[in-house]
Amino acid sequence: MKPIWGRGAEAICRLPIQFSTSNFNELRLAMDSRTVRKARQMVETDRAFGMDFVPVRERSSVAQEVVQVQIAVAAQPPDPQRVIARTDLSREQKAASLAELARQTEEWVRAHWPRDGWNRFVFGEGDPAAQLMFVGEGPGAEEDAQGRPFVGAAGKLLDRQIIAMGLAREAVYIANIAKTRPPGNRVPTPQEAERWMPWLERQIEIICPRVIIALGATASKYLLNDPKLAITRQRGQWCSFRGIDLMCTFHPAFLLRSYTVENRRRVWEDLCKVLQRLGLEPPKREPSAP
Repeated sequence: MKPIWGRGAEAICRLPIQFSTSNFNELRLAMDSRTVRKARQMVETDRAFGMDFVPVRERSSVAQEVVQVQIAVAAQPPDPQRVIARTDLSREQKAASLAELARQTEEWVRAHWPRDGWNRFVFGEGDPAAQLMFVGEGPGAEEDAQGRPFVGAAGKLLDRQIIAMGLAREAVYIANIAKTRPPGNRVPTPQEAERWMPWLERQIEIICPRVIIALGATASKYLLNDPKLAITRQRGQWCSFRGIDLMCTFHPAFLLRSYTVENRRRVWEDLCKVLQRLGLEPPKREPSAP
């Protein structure tokens, strides 16, 4: 099978999203099942966003190993209940896959997302093989200025929480539902979240963490697909996102507004449950910390 990426670092190959069943069966023989599954997921997302071609740039040898072919295949409707399968990808391979996904996401954003006041695309950052992933609602003013998640006042509090857990920011992964700042710093609408979620899901599939912490009501609602979710009742309880353990807790921005001993104690209890689920011993701290 001939390689499909263009020649030169900036070459782009446009492939129509049309593939017959017979051709797809032939393709399956030339590709391993994981690559077929990833290609299918990518095309499902592109079709949902109205794209009729797949842009492909020349990749490094590591990226070529991870994403062997980026090609249009016959796709079935996505299954939101499908469990994310564990992979044997190395940290280097996951990093290459995330870098490619970030490029694709930003390319789609600049082509299809309205220019409604945001400045910087904010993909996410951290250990590509992290066991723990934090998901918030969207970038704020500081994040929009720097292009990084959770770097404002709420981000500084999140850093303190991570350190209190005995971890480092570099050892976890941090992302948001939305990849650009919503107008007026409002929460993402359900329609916006519906467009963002396939990209976040692909991000989670690559990282494949053992535990996800949903920060605040907005992230919890969209990850659990429950528009009526109340964070005060849901926090502290174990849920599941496509087979991955998920813990909901208060958003750091909420804590900054309501920095009471009781609220801090609740969040710390949630974080200790996560540490125990990861097989780690929670540090001995005051109940109200951090």
